[in-house]
Amino acid sequence: MGEALPGPERAKAAAERTRPGLTRDLAALGLRFGDPVFLRAFKEERELEVWVQARGGRHFRLFRSYRIAAASGVLGPKRAEGDGQVPEGFYFVRPAAMKPDSAYHLAFNIGYPNAWDRHHGRTGSAIMVHGNEVSVGCLAMTDAKIEEIYTLCDAALRAGQPFFRVHLFPFRMSAERLAREVAGPHAGFWAELREGYDLFERTRIPPDVEVKDGRYRFTPGA
Repeated sequence: MGEALPGPERAKAAAERTRPGLTRDLAALGLRFGDPVFLRAFKEERELEVWVQARGGRHFRLFRSYRIAAASGVLGPKRAEGDGQVPEGFYFVRPAAMKPDSAYHLAFNIGYPNAWDRHHGRTGSAIMVHGNEVSVGCLAMTDAKIEEIYTLCDAALRAGQPFFRVHLFPFRMSAERLAREVAGPHAGFWAELREGYDLFERTRIPPDVEVKDGRYRFTPGA
């Protein structure tokens, strides 16, 4: 799918392949190519969701869910370089983190470690959402799927979105699912994640996220 092309040309070719279908499917939902995006991923369900916000509105609509082809590790946060874990938490991607020249076709760096990770001494780097079907701590989406995901995110950034958020969860954080983990080693951390998850579920607007005293703090998104 064009891995031999230099990065900018590779991303351009991917956009040319995917934009017509994406534009058509977005329009069917009252959305436009280049509207702001927000991503959520669930490790247990192996799903990555792309949400899109219509211009002039505040709320995001689910555009598409993608099956994650590969994600190494087990449920639980990433702790150290080389542990093979996919992180869990709240991240964001600026334009400089887009990687059209990735060895895995197309990719973007989610920004791990974030302020929470650094406060708690977590280490690691270069955690990506990328193409291909192999992963060591990243989310591998296949080349065909990453072309759509990358193109949507790149278009939003080029249209003026300063960054897009990526929220990574161990699973869909229902009360019933969390109740199964109440005695587990990550129960407190996952309860913290659920606050941000629930705020988006209620408002359909990604919350603003800060880290204070080593804990995530959430306020309703603008």
